[in-house]
Amino acid sequence: MERQDNGQNEKNAKIRLMAAMFIFGTIGIFVRNIPLPSSVIALARGIIGTLFLIIFTGIKKIKISFDEIKNNLIILCLSGMLIGIHWIFLFEAYHHTTVAIATLCYYLAPVFVIIASPFILKEKLSLKQAVCVAVALVGMIFVSGVLKKGGLENLQMTGIIFGIGAAAIYATVVILNKHLKQISSYAMTIMQLGMAVMVLAPYTFLTQDVGKLTFSFMTIILLGVVGIVNTGITYGLYFSGIKELKAHTIAIFSYIDPIVAIFLSIIVLREKPDIFTIIGGALILGSTLVSELSSHGK
Repeated sequence: MERQDNGQNEKNAKIRLMAAMFIFGTIGIFVRNIPLPSSVIALARGIIGTLFLIIFTGIKKIKISFDEIKNNLIILCLSGMLIGIHWIFLFEAYHHTTVAIATLCYYLAPVFVIIASPFILKEKLSLKQAVCVAVALVGMIFVSGVLKKGGLENLQMTGIIFGIGAAAIYATVVILNKHLKQISSYAMTIMQLGMAVMVLAPYTFLTQDVGKLTFSFMTIILLGVVGIVNTGITYGLYFSGIKELKAHTIAIFSYIDPIVAIFLSIIVLREKPDIFTIIGGALILGSTLVSELSSHGK
């Protein structure tokens, strides 16, 4: 009976994680249809997501330890601020290039973590990981469009630069999070989202004339979806799912996100990836998946 219960718990956890990854993959579609500056969208996401998670943990009676937060305060503040900047870069990438290309650039984050790990985390770089890094970088060359006829004239370089920047920033967040000690996922996320808001609020009000922005009914609905569904609900599903699953399972399921993002960009936004993007995407996603599985002993 206990074995059956464990099997059912694992099945339910997989469903929650799959749902979370699917929803994460839809965010580019919503962001592309919000006619507001990226910093405003990011700020709204942070505020709504933070409030939702605070209410959610209260309703579910999930204990948030202030001692855990205090013991990790510096890292939480730094990583939270970087998450806010990361969102701006990612949303700018969505606005300046296709969702598919922005997503593939963003998924270079694991590659940057692998490159930095020997120097920062003192982790040994295996031959397989080195090959995966090389393959991913070749994939990025394909995605960038450098190999297309006309070369750099065909590039949407601004979006690509923002996408790679988002990947580098998120890789830094991942490395910082590896130094967190004894803190629950919900405490970590609420604190990091709150710090993201603390950074985004002054930046947004200093760089944007917020009073002149117009918020249509549809814009408000889309902001609500990004904040509540793509952030609050999705993080709840994600964290409740991963605690029941093994690391290699989580690594595999995480690739639902980019696949959904690319698929929806084709179906909903009518973005048609060319052969270079398809080849590059396969190289990036394939190499990062192999690297993550090997790092988890698979």
